[in-house]
Amino acid sequence: MSDLVIETRGLRKEFRSLRGGVRVAVQDLDLAVPAGGGVHGFLGPNGSGKTTTIRMLLGLSRPSGGTMRLFGEAVPERLPHVIGRVGAVVESPKFSPNFSGRLNLELLADAIGAPRSRVDQAIETVQLTGRDKDRYKSYSLGMKQRIAIAATLLKDPALLILDEPTNGLDPAGIREIRETIRGLGQAGVTVLLSSHILAEVQQVCTSATIIGNGRMLASGRVDDLLGTTTVHRAVVPDPARAAEVLGRAGLAASVDGDGVRVETEDAAQVTRVLGEAGIWLSALANERPDLETVFLELTRSEQLGGGPAGVPPTAPPAPPPGPAPAVRPDGPAGGAA
Repeated sequence: MSDLVIETRGLRKEFRSLRGGVRVAVQDLDLAVPAGGGVHGFLGPNGSGKTTTIRMLLGLSRPSGGTMRLFGEAVPERLPHVIGRVGAVVESPKFSPNFSGRLNLELLADAIGAPRSRVDQAIETVQLTGRDKDRYKSYSLGMKQRIAIAATLLKDPALLILDEPTNGLDPAGIREIRETIRGLGQAGVTVLLSSHILAEVQQVCTSATIIGNGRMLASGRVDDLLGTTTVHRAVVPDPARAAEVLGRAGLAASVDGDGVRVETEDAAQVTRVLGEAGIWLSALANERPDLETVFLELTRSEQLGGGPAGVPPTAPPAPPPGPAPAVRPDGPAGGAA
């Protein structure tokens, strides 16, 4: 059995317009998501190829090149053999607005042959106990998203794919979804979490892949992506003079507003060097880079939003020729599989 739940090699997706142009949405993407539970962030700005990649993995779109595997099985060829182990919320799923959340889940469980006991488990997992008998149309956006996740859990999936699950949610809804995703990862489910909200994702992901313009920019454990460089920020009366003094002492320092940023693991050295020069600090704080900072550094030379280099953007693409693989995900119509 493969130690990767998701693996792509050289994955590519091209769209062609009626005018003969070509737009590369996914460009030779290598993606590896390890098995064993936890949350893997699939990160990048809107339009970077995240949803296109997910749709190809689920058999909803045909790749132009490369290979894909789920649980070590080649897809889309072997997708019917593994789709029962995959849950996915890709678009807004459709539920009956006048039925309760529980009734919607019970009907779905009957349709896919899942025991009713999983409805109780799913409702408890997404923390909707006590609201499960309310009508679906009365739910907030965050509650609707949690019901969508509960629908995927009826299959007891080993892999859960979530595409931008916090889009349109208020802070309370974002926190609810974050707690749900964190709990699933801790319970042993491997979660692929696609998002462009990097600061939010950093709070739940153990590993991540960052993409831009359809190609991978970095991948690995979040701690490794953040690096080991320690940065301190010192607030001082004269930042320019402080940066000069620290620089003469061999420290990498730069002016940052009313202070200086210094790359060093030794905070005491910053205090000592400035003190010997008669510069007294009013504050000194340790600053660790976040995923957003790492992402901005990785994409500094990228032309985000303009398409991959050498490939001009075109009009919205026409559907690719030929039928897509016939795969019927076991989930509510509209996006939860």
